[in-house]
Amino acid sequence: MVQVRAAQGSRGRRGLGALIALSPRQGLKPMDFNGLADPYVKLHLLPGACKANKLKTRTQRNTLNPVWNEGLTYTGITGEDMARKTLRVSVCDEDKLTHNEFIGETRVPLRRLKPSQKKHFNICLEPQIPLASPSAMSAALRGISCYLRELEQAQQWELEERGRILLALTYSSQRRGLLVGILRCAHLAAMDVNGYSDPYVKTYLKPDMEKKSKHKTSVKKKTLNPEYNEEFFYEIDQSELAQKSLEITVWDYDIGKSNDFIGGTTLGLDSKGERLRHWLGCLQTPDQRWEQWHTLTNELPESSAFAP
Repeated sequence: MVQVRAAQGSRGRRGLGALIALSPRQGLKPMDFNGLADPYVKLHLLPGACKANKLKTRTQRNTLNPVWNEGLTYTGITGEDMARKTLRVSVCDEDKLTHNEFIGETRVPLRRLKPSQKKHFNICLEPQIPLASPSAMSAALRGISCYLRELEQAQQWELEERGRILLALTYSSQRRGLLVGILRCAHLAAMDVNGYSDPYVKTYLKPDMEKKSKHKTSVKKKTLNPEYNEEFFYEIDQSELAQKSLEITVWDYDIGKSNDFIGGTTLGLDSKGERLRHWLGCLQTPDQRWEQWHTLTNELPESSAFAP
């Protein structure tokens, strides 16, 4: 039995947040030769599970009745995330000599949460469902299985998330231009061998064939949760801005070799969901500051493919 206390943070300057607290549990399956286990808990957000959105508790040694009471926080959770994502809670046994072993898991749809309210879940862990042995499958079933596996991998690639970014947009009627605030990033993908990145952010106002609209933030060393609080200004008429789109990309700075693309997003009239609402809010209400978290994906925009 696992007990999870979950809460969706209220909407504010830092966007939406989900707090996960893990509480006492009893009766884990023995995994080690001494009849005990060294359990820890991993959290992933589905779909799009990746290292960038994995959170992990401390390991409790030699026990079948661990007590964590740890708070794990996902920063930058959006309204779209709350509507479509599911929290996967996995319990594993740490083994320093061999690979860690899976004990059980459970899943909680985020749509069951309400803003600024804690909710308790007492849920039994489910065992990992074994796959059918290839030798026990017919050729046709093996073909279907391979196809479905490849399809799932393709979908996971399309849905791969590389972190989140908090943007502030304001169209200034007095200065006759767009103010773009790069506030912070959260849960960025690690690109270096030390488990961190050295991230910086680039912005483009497209179309821009000569790339004169490029701006770059400073580089933040050894972090997956950088804070920038930097602002860039684009001098442009409001009517002309409606024909543009704002491209945001995050990169890992490397000395002596090409920089690594971490993730990106684009805001414009061709965007969807919260990206479109954010862009329209900026266009339709001049002189009002609009802040919004956005998900970074692994899709590299064409205009940035050769210009890190």
